[in-house]
Amino acid sequence: MIDLYYWPTPNGWKVSIMLEECALPYTLKPVNIGKGDQFKPEFLAISPNNRMPAIVDHDVQGEPVSVFESGAILIYLAEKTGQFMPQDPLGRKETLEWLFWQVGNLGPAAGQLSHFVNYGPEGQDYAKSRYANEYNRCLGVLERRLADREFILGDYSIADMICWPWAFIAKPLGQPLDEFPHVARWRNAIKVRPAVQRGVDLGKEFRRSAPPSDEERKILFGQTAETVGDRTG
Repeated sequence: MIDLYYWPTPNGWKVSIMLEECALPYTLKPVNIGKGDQFKPEFLAISPNNRMPAIVDHDVQGEPVSVFESGAILIYLAEKTGQFMPQDPLGRKETLEWLFWQVGNLGPAAGQLSHFVNYGPEGQDYAKSRYANEYNRCLGVLERRLADREFILGDYSIADMICWPWAFIAKPLGQPLDEFPHVARWRNAIKVRPAVQRGVDLGKEFRRSAPPSDEERKILFGQTAETVGDRTG
């Protein structure tokens, strides 16, 4: 059994989708990021960067194995199951390239854009434009990659699972996919997969239905090493 520490966000969906695709049994462990669950000492012991998702794998010899960071979790689960990652050296190399690209480019650009679209105060047009342009650039990278193949590596893989959630919410971020027809086709092909639908629906009852309160804003935004230390000390 795997414990999944999760909240229903694009980063959380990456791992819930993989667990569903692999049909691995798991127990949901909600991490309410608006209430500060990510700073609790017991969670930091699993995820020292105070971010979800994270997993603890009990289906191992010896002590349970904890894994944090979505890219590392996807690699771990792919290697554990032998699914959704090429076995040959070149294919593995390409998988790692696209995983690192997502966590270093697409994910941060989309995540910061989401912050300024959904939570940022008025009058920060430069920051919003900066991340909107970078998100657009990243979608262009995907568009070129998908021009001659169905999925990022050719076959459906963890490279698609890690990239798809941030393309799934393109329209709410103010970026319709009209200018990226290959990305739109790829997005829709993945969206209809039953395991993807189950992964996105996981914890939907926890999704935010109103803007964050002042207290939630203090928890979610503007943390420093000092304030995190105060919460965990």
